[in-house]
Amino acid sequence: MESALASATAIGDQRQKIEQYKLILSSVLSSPDIGQAKRFIDHMVSDDVPLVVSRQLLQMFAQELGRLEVDAQKEVAHYALTQIQPRVVSFEEQVLIIREKLAELYESEEQWSKAAQMLSGIDLDSGIRVLDDTYKLSKCVKIACLYLEDDDAINAEAFINKASFLLVNTSQHEVLNLQYKVCYARILDLKRKFLEAALRYYDISQMRNAKLEMRRLMRMLWSKHLVLPLLAQYWLLQVHNVHVF
Repeated sequence: MESALASATAIGDQRQKIEQYKLILSSVLSSPDIGQAKRFIDHMVSDDVPLVVSRQLLQMFAQELGRLEVDAQKEVAHYALTQIQPRVVSFEEQVLIIREKLAELYESEEQWSKAAQMLSGIDLDSGIRVLDDTYKLSKCVKIACLYLEDDDAINAEAFINKASFLLVNTSQHEVLNLQYKVCYARILDLKRKFLEAALRYYDISQMRNAKLEMRRLMRMLWSKHLVLPLLAQYWLLQVHNVHVF
């Protein structure tokens, strides 16, 4: 491993250097030894590798993390985030990919808050990398939804409040708008503001194209309380004939 990295470092031609590193990366991802993956990361963030090269290779590395076993993915991804942190401004795109992949893993394991925390670490207001408002809104709503899976209304509300400032420029995205409204109603429900929540659920039921998305969202976010679900379900049945249970 060390000799291969040293050989790649010594190559003067940038294109050949990248190709050599790609071969090393392929070998690293095929190896059960996660120590090699960590050593590759260390090398990429060192001063031995030009930034234009390390960015490309770390992006490939992040995109191919799925080739590792799940536990190895987590360990290596967390290690990468730690090692990149001192130079995070130079690797924002790579960090975004790693965080999204880790969030997907945690979500698949129903570790909702961990998934939310991983996504919340993405810098949505970076001055280096421009993200459009639709992406920002989708991430804020997604994070809120994940926190709501653990009935964490406090953290969910923080991200729904952030999302509210983005709605003006993304009002044409009906699905995102609907997801936002359902999350907000669910937060009111968890805060025991039942009347306000019920009115929000009713407003949602009046939205155009709400039927199919509502069925999916309500299965995910439905309240554990008794009175509000029955009331909201009655309204949905009357207005859209939507069965949520």
